[in-house]
Amino acid sequence: MSGPDGSEQFVKKHDFVSPRPRAIAGLLTAAFALAGCGQPASQGAAPPPAPVSVAQPVKRTVTDWDEFTGRFEATEEVQVRPRVGGFVNSVEFQDGAIVHQGDLLYVIDPRPFEAVAEQADGQLSDARAKVELAKRELDRGLNLVQTSAVSEQVVDQRRQALQAAHAAEVQAEGALKAARLNIEFTHVTAPLTGRVSRHLVSPGNLVQGSDTGTSTLLTSIVTLDPIYVYFDMDEATFIKYSKLWFEGRRPSSRETANPVQVTLAGETKPSHDGSINFLDNRLDVSTGTLRSRAVIKNTDLSILPGQFGRVRLIGSAPYEALLIPDVAVATDQSRKIVFVVKPDDTVEARPVVLGPLDEGLRVIREGLKAEDRVIVNGIQRARVGAKVAPSAAQAPAGGKPGDKS
Repeated sequence: MSGPDGSEQFVKKHDFVSPRPRAIAGLLTAAFALAGCGQPASQGAAPPPAPVSVAQPVKRTVTDWDEFTGRFEATEEVQVRPRVGGFVNSVEFQDGAIVHQGDLLYVIDPRPFEAVAEQADGQLSDARAKVELAKRELDRGLNLVQTSAVSEQVVDQRRQALQAAHAAEVQAEGALKAARLNIEFTHVTAPLTGRVSRHLVSPGNLVQGSDTGTSTLLTSIVTLDPIYVYFDMDEATFIKYSKLWFEGRRPSSRETANPVQVTLAGETKPSHDGSINFLDNRLDVSTGTLRSRAVIKNTDLSILPGQFGRVRLIGSAPYEALLIPDVAVATDQSRKIVFVVKPDDTVEARPVVLGPLDEGLRVIREGLKAEDRVIVNGIQRARVGAKVAPSAAQAPAGGKPGDKS
């Protein structure tokens, strides 16, 4: 700074500025180095193909089934009412038990009817005595008329008296039978075998008989084996069945006891078998449905009247179909698809038309071929157009790929 020309100041200024180019060059070198370090990451190897399990569709003969909601009803139901009135002496059954035809249910006081029967028995004895007397008098009259000791008019009168005595005897016999029947009716028995309800009248109560027109309800009995299941068939299904019948591809339920399968509440597969035994003669105009009925075996008595169940009714003729596990079907907006592995191991989404479930497998009506490899496990890892590493899955239940049964 002491120089008069200011050279020293120039040198110091130059020394202060000179490091800047070197720093910039260092920064550029570092940037290129960083860029060079990141370059191998962008050019790294692609991830390996996703592992998936594939299986070919199962080919076999199947039959379509239609499902309906049904309600069970007893094949026979009886309301037990007394035929004679009186006071109830005892109840001879346990509420809710199984009773057999002829089992004693109630005992009504029989003493008034026994008294009437004794009176009728005495009247019958009197009528029979009068018949014997009329016979003897007629026999005497027939002998006397031959000697003209009595007239023909007397004989006719005695013959008429004998006929009247016979008529009185018949009336007395009828009265005695009625009295004895009333005694029998004081023992109320089960008219059929089934499960009885609770007793509605306790001992000591007065009940009215059927002769009064307003007999007292004592209890009820329903049969359990077999049992009916009623369900309503919609009009479209009825028309479909009619068309199949006209084409000879399905027998009519009016002429043939077509099989049904029933699934109870809480069950995942049918547990009871039966057959159609009734179709109504008209469609319900308010619902457009046809009332139908099937009879079901209920040997274990597990079904009670009033229960609901799902009824499966045979809905087609047997046909060849391709089936896959239901888990292999995915949904793409409004259509159903499956993922198929092509020969180059890339994934293709194939739209399909589904049919019903058959023994745990889904029927595919359109969209698949028997040789297609369908992804059944690892669908979430599959991407359309991407390569996968397929491995053979275990054969689906119900058959092997290509099998016919």
